[in-house]
Order: sequence, then structure tokens, then C-alpha cells
Amino acid sequence: MKQVVQNYKSGELALLDVPVPGCKPGGVLVRSAYSLISTGTELMKVSEAGMSMLGKARSRPDQVAKVVQSVATNGVPATYRKVMGKLDSYTPLGYSLCGVVEQVGAGIDDVKAGDLVACAGNEHALHAELNWVPKNLYARVPDGLAPRHAAFGTVGSIALQGVRQGESHLGEVALVIGLGLIGQLVVQLLAASGVRVVGADPDPARCELAERLGAAACGDPASAAVETAVAELTGGHGVDQVYLAAGGGSNQPVELAARLCRDRGRVVDIGKCRLDLPWNAYYEKELDVRFSRSYGPGRYDPEYELEGRDYPIGYVRWTERRNLACFLDLLARGSVDVESLVSHVADFDDAVETYRRLKDGDLKAVAVLFRYPGHPGHAVETGDPEVAVPAVRRGGGGSAPARLANASVRLAFVGAGNYATSMLLPHLERREGVELSTVVTTTALSAANAKRKFGFAEATTDLDTVLGDKSIDAVFVVTRHSSHAELTQRALRAGKAVFVEKPLALTEDELAGVLTAVEESGNDRLQVGFNRRFAPLLQEARKRFGARTGPASLRYLVNAGRLEHGSWYLQQGTEGSRFAGEGGHFIDTASWLLGADPVSVYAVATSGNEDLQVVLRYPDGSTATIAYVTTGSPGFPKETLDLIADGKVLRLDDFVRAAVYDGRRKRWVSSRLPKARDKGQSAELAAFIKAVRTGGPMPVPLESLVATTSATLAVRAGLAAGAPVTLARAL
Repeated sequence: MKQVVQNYKSGELALLDVPVPGCKPGGVLVRSAYSLISTGTELMKVSEAGMSMLGKARSRPDQVAKVVQSVATNGVPATYRKVMGKLDSYTPLGYSLCGVVEQVGAGIDDVKAGDLVACAGNEHALHAELNWVPKNLYARVPDGLAPRHAAFGTVGSIALQGVRQGESHLGEVALVIGLGLIGQLVVQLLAASGVRVVGADPDPARCELAERLGAAACGDPASAAVETAVAELTGGHGVDQVYLAAGGGSNQPVELAARLCRDRGRVVDIGKCRLDLPWNAYYEKELDVRFSRSYGPGRYDPEYELEGRDYPIGYVRWTERRNLACFLDLLARGSVDVESLVSHVADFDDAVETYRRLKDGDLKAVAVLFRYPGHPGHAVETGDPEVAVPAVRRGGGGSAPARLANASVRLAFVGAGNYATSMLLPHLERREGVELSTVVTTTALSAANAKRKFGFAEATTDLDTVLGDKSIDAVFVVTRHSSHAELTQRALRAGKAVFVEKPLALTEDELAGVLTAVEESGNDRLQVGFNRRFAPLLQEARKRFGARTGPASLRYLVNAGRLEHGSWYLQQGTEGSRFAGEGGHFIDTASWLLGADPVSVYAVATSGNEDLQVVLRYPDGSTATIAYVTTGSPGFPKETLDLIADGKVLRLDDFVRAAVYDGRRKRWVSSRLPKARDKGQSAELAAFIKAVRTGGPMPVPLESLVATTSATLAVRAGLAAGAPVTLARAL
């Protein structure tokens, strides 16, 4: 299928051939009939992409701050790969469309194949021939409403949410500043609510259009016309609400709002304009400044948008989905006119040229629609707990295949997110004897990006075909945590060697399922991405520390830091806790340094379980304490470790410096530049590829992977019980 994409680094726009997205549970696969270009938001994104790197940095200081912090935490090379990987990738455009349901995912019963729906979301309602859309981001189109009009559903919801934030009442007067696409819709919604509207925009054509669509008067904000109209309609008191639907870097809109708003009036920001509020003007009138967050309640909440968890109507009357349905109803009843806003309808095949004309100013437009060819829509417009560590049983007929010494190892990647593209694939794309065969993702564009950047031979959303391909030797599972165990089982049963990023499993049942797959298939060719034990600096430090004769004490401080709002790591209901997701890294490192697997786990947490102290006990009496904290300073190193035994101390500072102290002196010390921080991914991948090529043992014994996973899962049980958890080995 085809999709409109843009490379943010070069500014290139393209109509790209990408795989068809899979139809996941909880959503529907929609074939587009019409999609709407947001001439404000999308053109701003297109313009930013055409800037120099310095211009991009100036336009997004928030992202620059993240880069600086990432350099301090991960070093320059890893940060550079991550940043350039994001910049030099195709990103999607679009967020408002109408189309026909082509396939219904599991759990969906409110629509069926063939139904016409309006879709929303900048990750789901893209300018593409097919999109997978989750339940709360689509709404059925009322009978008789043309598909080209229903394609306005998302931008209509944005305007509707802004009007709701203004709490307008019959007979009031409102000022709408900015009469682009959103502003024109706000004017109509207010007029339909019995509010008299004054519009302000420097474009006379837009002012004339707004007056035709219901505004009482419109004019250039720099002229006296707007102030005169407000004075006449309000008796000199000022408007009850101001809606900021303008963009750009001028502060004129917020200054005009203060001047023309009445005492204790409301100012609602819908667009993205400069907001240097003049303090005296806003203070003296005690103006109520409000923000309208996109389509409505549910926006940016992954449980609502991705998992389909609705908000009870008694508590949240108007959600994203209910706003979308409401706007479609207003269109169907003729309360809002969008046909007058359509400046141009372009064939989807002409998408790149259409964007160019809009950017260059050759095409003056309020709203532009893409029309998709050959679409049906055209025709229709208690006590101490114990956790068992599962025994590893390998079935007969082991699965390490014989290989020619000079044969390339053919790899498939399931998932191509940030970690895969910044920390794994750069180490594999040019490795001798490795062939990147196929990349599989649920979203078409991420697969296409990975194919282009790393040289995969194929990109697809069909995992079954990949698992059935006997020429593929190994499968990398680099997806979200909740899918790791299931995908690992499927790949093992297909006879593939498997590299799965941590965690291997989020529950005891998932871990048992993986081991059942090992036993029944006879395939134990499994590696979990516990890379720190392969870090060159830590390897050398362990060697210098030498053998020990007595028990050891290990202290591991992980300054994890807080996650950004909206991070999928926060979706604990489906993706597990943060420690369940990444704690295995630190338990594996401790166990490797101590040369054994833990026999008990004791965990305590601060209020809210944000900061954890995990104490591991080992068979020889050694202990390891892992402090996993999220409330520390971001300027402090992320990982520091001390191993103490037999009068010696091994010290590791964030994979940048390491030292071994023996008696009263430092016996060995090594230091790297922060930019050279190496946490072992390259060495880990080399060991895995070697094992696959030679048929030799996996880099980490399966029993160790299982023990580490069980210990990680036992933390949850220990927190619930408030007591140590014994890790009893199953027989």
C-alpha cells in the first residue's frame, strides 16, 4: 500500500510503498476514502523539516534538553545514533480521515466490515491507503453523510473541545482570533450554540468566508474594525470569550484577547501561538486562561486510546470518541457546513505535489482533501511466600542446526522501535556473515523505515510468513514487553534461534509457557538481552578482581529517573511495572559477578512503589542489594556498582570508569571517555551470532535466564507479602 511520509532530517516528502498494517485486537483495519490535510498543523511540521539543524533545534528547545540529558546518561555515540535514527526516518503525516472498515479485530462488536467510519489520531488516521484504528478513535458515520465531509471529524472534534472549554452560553459574544480551518469551525459551532461571533484574521477572504458561515462581523486584527464590532455587540463591555485559533510567533493574539475581553472573561488557547501574557492586562481583568487539549478527554491516555478503556459517561460526558460522534451528528443535521471550507480535492497519487504547492504558497487553501482511488466510498460519498523457579526440560531432537562455516546467518526482526534501531541494528547491519532478511512490525511505516536504513531484504506485517520461512536462522523479538513471551514461544516452536529483549516474561504463567515451548519443540536456542555482563569494562574489572574465597556484598544503585508522561512503560496494566520490565538487567549482572543464581528475594518500596530496594541472597551467603530509584537527580550517573569481598573492592561508575582496590591501594583502574560508554550490546550480539552460526551453546545458559526472570517476578510477590520470597527450584 502507499502512505505519505516525510524525512524530518532532509525535509523530503514521499509517497512510499509500505506493508499493510496488521489488524490487531481492539481495533479495525480501515481502507481510506478521504483524508484531510490540516493546513495549519501539518504545514508547520513540513516547514520545520525544511529548516537547518540549528533551525530545528531552535524550534524545539524541549527536544534539545532531552538530547543533552541523554548525552549525560548514555554518552555521545549512543545518543547520536538515537537522535539521527529518529531524524533520518520517515515519519507519517495526517490525523483525520473517513474510510470503510475492511477487517475487524478481536473484541470489536460495534462495527462490521463494510461500515463507513471517521477516524482520528496522528498515529492511526494517517494519509495512507489502510490504517489500523483502535476502538476509541473511530466513530460510525451517520447515514447520508458524505465521506468527504466525515473526513473532517478529527479537526471538528478539536474545534468542538475548544468551544466546550469556553463554556459559552446563549446570547453571549465571542471573539475568534485566527480564521483558518479550526477557526472557521469554531465560528460555526459557536453560532449554532446561539453565540454571536466576531472573527479576526488578516486575510480578507477568510473573513468573508467566516461571515458567510455565521460570524456577525470579521476584520483584520490590526484595523479598528474588530474593536468597533466588539464594542457595538457588547455595549462596550468586551466579549465573554476569546478563542485563540491562530499560529505563528506573534504575541499579537494574546494582547488583542486581553484588550477585547470583558472583566473576568475566558481566553481559550486552541492553536499553537505565542503566549507571553501581558501580566497587568490579564491581572486587572482577572482573565481565566484555559487550554484545549486536542480532541478531548482521553487524549494522550494510552489506556483510553490504545486499550479501549472508556470513561464512564456520568463522570466524563464528552470524551474523544463522543466528541467525534457529536461532530459527525452536527454535520449530518446540517448544523455545520464543511463543504464551503474545501478549497481543493487532490488525488492521493498527487499527494507530494499537493504538499509542495501548499508549502510554496501556490495553493491557497483552508482545507484540502486527498481522494483515494478505487475505493467503495467513492460510490457513496500470608507466611513467607515461596516462588517456584521452573525447571528447564529440553525435549528430544535438539535444534542447533549444522551450518557451513562460511554461511551467512539470516536474521528476522520482530519490532523496530527506538532500542532496536539505536542499540542493536547498528551493530548488525555491517557485521560480516550476517544477513538482515526480514523486518516485521505492526505499523507499516516503521517496517519501511528499518528496511531503508538497515538494508533488510523484506519488510512486512505478516509474522506467520516469517516464522514459516526455513531460510531464516534467528528471530529477534524487540517489541513491547507484554508480547515477548508469546512471540518467543512462537519463534521457538518454529525452530528458530531467538534473541528476545528483556523481559522474557511478565508473569509466572508466561515463563512457564516459554519453557513448555522449549520442552515440546526441543528448541532451547534462546538468549535474553541481558547485555551488561558483556560490557568490556565490567568484563575486565571482574577479571582483575579475580577469584574470591568468601561471601561477597554487592551494591548496585540504579538512578533510573522519571519517565515522561505518556510513556508506554507507565502502562503497568499491560506492560508490567518498570522493574518487571528492566530489573532483570541488574539481577543478571549481580548473579554473573557472584557466579550463582539467587535463592531468595526481599523487596521493599517507598510510597507508590516508585523507589525499590531489592535484596538478593545467594547459596554461599553472598548478598546483592539493588536500589532502583526514580526520584534521584538526573545529573547523577545512572548506574554505580560496588562488589566487596576478601579485602577487595570492585567499583564501576556508569560503564565509564572502573577500579579494583586491594588492601590499601588501587591495584587497577581504567577510564573511558563518557562518549565511549559501552554497555555490552555489540559483544552480546557477536556471541549470539557465533552460537547460531556454529551450533554451540547460547551465551547465557537457559537455566540462568529462567532464574533471573523468576527472581525479577518474585519482587512483586515480595512487595505484596512484605516478607522474603524463597526461590525454590522445581524438580
